[in-house]
Amino acid sequence: MGKSLVIVESPAKAKTINKFLGKDYIVKPTGGHIIDLPQDDFAIDVENGFEPKYTVIKGKYKTLQGLKKSAKEADIILLATDPDREGEAIAWHVANQIVGKDQPSYRVLINQITRDAVRKAVEDKGELDLNKVYAQQARRVLDRLVGYKVSPVLWSTIYKGLSAGRVQSVALRMIVERDAEIDAFTPEEYWKIAAELSTEKDESFEAKLMKKDGANIAISSEEEANAIITDLGNQDFKVSSVQKKKTKRNPSPPFITSTMQQAAARRMGFNVTRTMRVAQSLYEGVEIGATTTGLITYMRTDSTRIAPEALAEAREFIGNKWGEEHLPAKANVYRAKKGAQDAHEAIRPASMSYPPEKIKQYLNADQLKLYTLVWNKFIASQMKPAEFTVVTVDIAAGSYELRANARHLEYSGYLAVYEDMQQNEGKNGDDEAPVDALPPVAANDPLDLENTMPTQHFTKPPAAFSEASLVRELESLGIGRPSTYAQIINTIINRKYVEREKGRLKSTELGRNVNTILVGNLESVFNVGFTANLEEELDKVEAGNYKWLNVVNEFYEPFSASLEELQGKKKELKESLIEKTDEVCEKCGNPMIIRWGRNGRFMACSGFPKCKNTKPLDDQEQIKTDEICDKCGSPMEVKSGRYGRFIACSNYPDCKNIKPFSLGVKCPEEGCDGDLVEKKSKRGRLFYGCSRYPDCKYASWDKPVAKECPSCGCPTVIEAKNGGSYSCPRCKTRFEPDGAEQ
Repeated sequence: MGKSLVIVESPAKAKTINKFLGKDYIVKPTGGHIIDLPQDDFAIDVENGFEPKYTVIKGKYKTLQGLKKSAKEADIILLATDPDREGEAIAWHVANQIVGKDQPSYRVLINQITRDAVRKAVEDKGELDLNKVYAQQARRVLDRLVGYKVSPVLWSTIYKGLSAGRVQSVALRMIVERDAEIDAFTPEEYWKIAAELSTEKDESFEAKLMKKDGANIAISSEEEANAIITDLGNQDFKVSSVQKKKTKRNPSPPFITSTMQQAAARRMGFNVTRTMRVAQSLYEGVEIGATTTGLITYMRTDSTRIAPEALAEAREFIGNKWGEEHLPAKANVYRAKKGAQDAHEAIRPASMSYPPEKIKQYLNADQLKLYTLVWNKFIASQMKPAEFTVVTVDIAAGSYELRANARHLEYSGYLAVYEDMQQNEGKNGDDEAPVDALPPVAANDPLDLENTMPTQHFTKPPAAFSEASLVRELESLGIGRPSTYAQIINTIINRKYVEREKGRLKSTELGRNVNTILVGNLESVFNVGFTANLEEELDKVEAGNYKWLNVVNEFYEPFSASLEELQGKKKELKESLIEKTDEVCEKCGNPMIIRWGRNGRFMACSGFPKCKNTKPLDDQEQIKTDEICDKCGSPMEVKSGRYGRFIACSNYPDCKNIKPFSLGVKCPEEGCDGDLVEKKSKRGRLFYGCSRYPDCKYASWDKPVAKECPSCGCPTVIEAKNGGSYSCPRCKTRFEPDGAEQ
């Protein structure tokens, strides 16, 4: 028997699968897409059925040649790229390049990377799903049409290098409009009143004022609150009714991509990219002693479906650990949300043989956190509901009605494993959770008023989007799919349309201007309903119920009409972004104007190109420092460039001395006397590195702070992205601003 060539995407996955399949198989990675539309060419033949012109991606020629060589030496080719649209497209492109004439090739779908699952997937090999390929191709063509046709409008109106994306621009619109809601919000004052009451046995409890004369009470000022408090002091209080009832809280389904991203953000502060990176590593395989195995199922899914054998394994585990009393009579089955593709199972542990506490020494910190989260969520989803006794005491005081609530946990059920924080989302933040117990009271029992507690509140604007809440909103609106959420967010951040600010996504001035141009002129394309409808049509293509060309044609006709109209407005749009000033150019006497450039807004002479005088805006003036230039003796100042802030001689251009921008924070590496300076990566991401590089290679994506670690005395710690805590780069201790260790 000859060798079989197995094609996967990632090197880590290749390494794991190779161990499972043995010497008769050669496993090779593609490293993602090998064939795609070229970056420097439109490559869509609009007049010939939107035919895409694919080419080998720059830098992938060597990989492709290696695959071709391996294919010639193999009898069978197994295309085992990721089990989604992108994976199907990669497999199709690779097959077209390397599969020889009359050489058998098959599609292999690996949903979990364990020895048994991989071998079974190879046994169950099938054919490529061309409907998935066409759905991916339709998305790629649509995105290319928008990007290549709309981006030049942004170049000519704002500055060259900007880009527009079909789905990302809708996400940007959502963030911009949410920010506008927040800015326009006017808080309204309201008051709440709580009363401390006591029984005849001198047992006290708290009740909230709810109604007056049978209607919900609304208190809008302190004067109203004081008047009600005075009136309450003249009333007789008594219990009007006591209600007790049993309630249940059912566990929620196991994770899908979006809910995992949201839970990881809430519980661990992970951004979407970090969550998916860690999940990918857990899926592809971890070395556990002498064994390498995948720990979770495929992490890009919108289905809550669980394989019967996995349900049986989970029920056996629960019965052994918590007892049969924690098991429902039959396995819990969850209905998928409307529009779910249901192509893969929910995200779950690949095997019950690896509880987190058993393998924690083989996982890094992030892997352990996320794996534990997935494990507990899955186990909880197959346990009995939690049971509560809820007590509601209504109190009459003249024309007023008050209420006290208590909720006592009678049976923990799934809460023994996983407290579902999402159950409490969406409630008014001013409402306190009910107390665990109330003193025993009965109807008509008299009560004494001990104290009244008025509290002032103000209505709150809608919260700015976090990455997790944006994913939740995108999912609920049907925009994007599990494999695209992280890419959507990364794209608008990398383009500097949006920035992270204390865990929230805030639109930048550049992002707002881009949104104004796109939405104001191509509203029919960049709107939620239209984008969600396109996603549904792509799903129909994947299901084989619709032709991909129909999707593109139906999009292109109205799009090209709107685009043609937009082309005639470019001059008008550019002028709308130019701001006039009262300042006069000191070089030629023409008025100065405010324009946009690659590094933001700046002041320029309106006589351009004859006069090329420019200078920063008043709010962007260069910052003087106490440092003196060691080359010419002039003061040094802080400036901004395409790679971030730096310190330069104020005598430029006569003196071109520059230095990195120092934070005034010492490098935390032991034995290093360097300072930490701001730097930017090749992709424009800000990071912090040692000024003594390359002698010292310390670097951090997170901001370092000159604060001493209370545990080891390190002079520099790292500030969390949400600004709420610090961590030590040496001893890894986390602590709050007050110094309390975690």
